[in-house]
Amino acid sequence: MLWARNLLFVALCLLGVALVGREILRQDRISTPQSFAPSRFQVRSVSSSQPTAAAAKPGADSSADPASAARSGRFFSSREPQDWGVVLERFNQEFEEHWKKQGLQKTPTADSFTIARRLSLGLTGTIPSLEEVRALEQVDEQQRVEWYVSRLLEDRRFADYWAERLARVYVGNDMGPFLVFRRRLFVTWLSEHLAENKPYDDLVRQLVSDNGLWNGSPAVNFVTATSDPNRDNQPDEIKLAGKTARAFLGMRIDCLQCHDDKLGTINLGERHNPHGGAQANFHELAAFFGEARVGLTGVQNDNKLKYEYKYLDAEKEELIPAKVPFAQHLVDGHGTRREQLARWITHPENKAFARATVNRVWALMFGRALMEPIDDLPLYGKYPPAMELLADDFIAHGYDLQRMIRLIAASEPFQRDSRADFEITEKHDEQWASFPLSRLRPEQVAGSLVQSASASTINADSHVIAQLVKFFQTREFVERYGDMGQDEFTDRGGTITQRLLMMNGELVKERTGENIVMNAATRMAVLGHSDEAAVEAAYLALFTRYPDGDERSHFAAKLQGKRNQARIAAMEDIYWILVNSTEFSWNH
Repeated sequence: MLWARNLLFVALCLLGVALVGREILRQDRISTPQSFAPSRFQVRSVSSSQPTAAAAKPGADSSADPASAARSGRFFSSREPQDWGVVLERFNQEFEEHWKKQGLQKTPTADSFTIARRLSLGLTGTIPSLEEVRALEQVDEQQRVEWYVSRLLEDRRFADYWAERLARVYVGNDMGPFLVFRRRLFVTWLSEHLAENKPYDDLVRQLVSDNGLWNGSPAVNFVTATSDPNRDNQPDEIKLAGKTARAFLGMRIDCLQCHDDKLGTINLGERHNPHGGAQANFHELAAFFGEARVGLTGVQNDNKLKYEYKYLDAEKEELIPAKVPFAQHLVDGHGTRREQLARWITHPENKAFARATVNRVWALMFGRALMEPIDDLPLYGKYPPAMELLADDFIAHGYDLQRMIRLIAASEPFQRDSRADFEITEKHDEQWASFPLSRLRPEQVAGSLVQSASASTINADSHVIAQLVKFFQTREFVERYGDMGQDEFTDRGGTITQRLLMMNGELVKERTGENIVMNAATRMAVLGHSDEAAVEAAYLALFTRYPDGDERSHFAAKLQGKRNQARIAAMEDIYWILVNSTEFSWNH
């Protein structure tokens, strides 16, 4: 019977709409992360009345006094792995003492949703989905940070996003010499490594020393990215030396390529016998790559190849020996030159490697490096609070990136608010007494636009069409918005072109316009059980926070009494206004 089939169809449609509405505006069904350990992020006080996140390793002796252990020097007595609570307590204590010396009052602890937003931006390059926010609502307030960190580290978005960010450091952001370079495969390989949380030192050793074809052994793309078409696509030792120093040691020694350091800005040598950088230091580092060659079997080593260079004021080229710029005693002399260099870089006693990693992880999470410039760290000297602590912990725990991320996420500096009931000065931001505000990167803006228009999380579990739409829309938006390339932590102001793109660009139009399937704004207008609920859902989807009383009443009034197309149009306008606010395009 036709009428019965029609009735059944209508009933099924209504049921589907009801279920979708419930998922959008009420709660989600995200499962508990496997690595979620509530005790790790228990909140307690550190040297002040303000709460801070600290934690204890499950099963650890709670009677131990972490602060006294740190003060007595036992923490630094060896490279043995230390209890989570000891490390975090010392981490926070170093900053507390630093702020006291600087005469700075720290800002209050940010609310859990604000911390979740900055975690999502730092770890996945996009804001939390409405689905994730609704799931966070069901988690105990004191456990939300640990819950969300665990979720993000288990989500492939983290591995993919960080792989792209690290690839920019290792091989740049263009497609390079296609004949011998496969950037996409390289990024995928990095992502797999990060997703499995393999030791970071192992990753770096492969980058520096691996052999094979660029499509079969993706790590070799670190070498082939420098291939020079004018030299039969052979690797460029000079580019590799400069990139190695910046990416893995956090040192800018590029200027030594042409001349000695006459200004005393580069300090090499040993701690008790330092010396200024010399031209030889750079080219002796480059000599480690002198035996690398590209042939039919990919990157291989030919020990017959030598590295020669004509120094400034020299009459002719000379044979350059392979020699590291400092800590020569850590070179073991075994294997190929690149293998020796790889082991030297990642040697536990080479603190420059650990410090450089700490500084970059910090920058990815905060939007600003702990010590600036990000790739110009002193070999010896005074470092910011927690840098040496995190470097030692990184080494002691087998170069575990995810452990470092968790420690930073649980720390006092990361959990500071960007607001306070006192004046926040530039010094507060510089010394991490408040969470520093920074403009979102282009891909973060694009990713957040696409995600905010979808109530559900767009990740590897999403439909392939949703993933492809996000990929292509993000790529197109970044190209028009302006990609900063490798210079990713340079502070730049917004441009008129960027503002116009946000106000009138195709992506914004598509993601705030009427579309019951693709856009959350339309569904909120249609499915919201009240005007206030629709406004709340919009704020949670765009800002990861609830609207305050004035915001709620102001925008709810715009919806009041409106039905059908008029209501949809009003909700689209609200979404467009919020997307173009300063709050949307900045971290906080």
